[in-house]
Amino acid sequence: MGRNVTSEARKKDTRDKIELGGLIVKAGLRYEKRALLLGALIDLHRRLKSDEGERARLTSIGAEAFGNDGQ
Repeated sequence: MGRNVTSEARKKDTRDKIELGGLIVKAGLRYEKRALLLGALIDLHRRLKSDEGERARLTSIGAEAFGNDGQ
C-alpha cells in the first residue's frame, strides 16, 4: 500500500508541475531564460510577503486572464 500512495503522490506532483508550466506559457513567457523566470519568481515571492496590496493587484490581473480563456 505504501508504494501505491507514493505513486499517487508522484502523479499529483507531476500534474502540479505541468500546470505551473502552463502558467508560464499562458503568461507569454515560454521563451524566456530559466534564470530570468526564477529571478522574477523569487522577487515576486519577496514582494508578496511584504505587500498585501500587490497580492490583490496581481490576483486581479490573473483572474481576468483566466476569465478571458474563452475569448
